[in-house]
Amino acid sequence: MSYKFIYFDLDDTLLDHQSAEAAGLKDVHTHFDLFDDVSSQELIDVYHEVNRKQWSLYSQAKVSRKELQRNRFELTLKEFGLNESRYEEVGTFYMQAYRNHWKWMDGAKEAYYNIIEKYPAGILTNGFAETQRKKFEAFDLYNSAHTTVISEEVGVLKPHPDVFAHATEKSGVDRDEILYVGDSLNSDVKGGTDFGWNVAWFTQNGEAEKHQIADFVFDDFMDLKNLLKV
Repeated sequence: MSYKFIYFDLDDTLLDHQSAEAAGLKDVHTHFDLFDDVSSQELIDVYHEVNRKQWSLYSQAKVSRKELQRNRFELTLKEFGLNESRYEEVGTFYMQAYRNHWKWMDGAKEAYYNIIEKYPAGILTNGFAETQRKKFEAFDLYNSAHTTVISEEVGVLKPHPDVFAHATEKSGVDRDEILYVGDSLNSDVKGGTDFGWNVAWFTQNGEAEKHQIADFVFDDFMDLKNLLKV
């Protein structure tokens, strides 16, 4: 297949969101004596599950963005029987700490810069718009990518087809000429393939039947470079 445009997901594809999230929560655990009777791993595990559920509700328009931001820390504190009224203080500190731990995924920076020498490329991401814009700035993605799309600014989140339609229009090519590189089975792989994009799934998932949904499956960016001959 000859691709004419490459879109990349951002979090846990180009940038290591999971490690930044965990490191930010460890900073929260250290900073607040509120968590003295909770281990840092317990905090990470509970927050991760609460946050995952809240993002799912948000993507279905069942909670607002403001409710998501409140609920993920208020409900985490509630889960541990801690003072729920401190959700805003904890949440603000977390966002500052999270930013301090942003970094590329292993092999992603070299692959990205090799690929954009040969192909026009863009970024398509969920996430809070102001946070994602700060990442674009911090990693020079505004200058290096041909286009950037934050689903929140479109008005719906991946895997909604409107996001992919908007991104296709911005790419200037037909949908079947796009390769989307992403890590999420639902948001990226199913969302992209349902819309008619080609998808390269970045995953450690070993379930072969799920691999068949994607056009290409890889766990090392060297494999993506080989696929695209860069």
